[in-house]
This record gives sequence, structure tokens and C-alpha cells, in this order.
Amino acid sequence: MTVERRKPKTLLRKIERWMVGVVMAVIAFVIERMVLRSIRRAGKPAASEEELHTTLTSKGGEVDLTDAR
Repeated sequence: MTVERRKPKTLLRKIERWMVGVVMAVIAFVIERMVLRSIRRAGKPAASEEELHTTLTSKGGEVDLTDAR
């Protein structure tokens, strides 16, 4: 089933359709940037517990690293 569409008749309607297209393109661009930024952030490896550096100060005696976490 085909639907026959007429071209916009008035200059005002043409301008309106052009502006709607521009706004939709801007929204698509912004959403794409947000998605790409989130993908880049998700791709970076997070620091695991073994990689965390802990500074311990002690005045003699034994220091147990498992208590520090």
C-alpha cells in the first residue's frame, strides 16, 4: 500500500520542516557524542583491589595488610 504525499505548499511549511530536520540532527549528534563518551569510559580498566596502593605507617611491630583493606 503506497501513500501519496504532497510537497509542502507554503514557504513557511518548508522552513518549518527544514528547522525540524536541523533540530533532529543536533539531537542525534549530541546523543551520539554521549554514547561514544560512555563507551570510551567503560573501556578503561578499573583499578582492581590488588592494584590499589595503600600507605601504611608503623612505629615498629608487625603490620598486617589484610587489616588495612
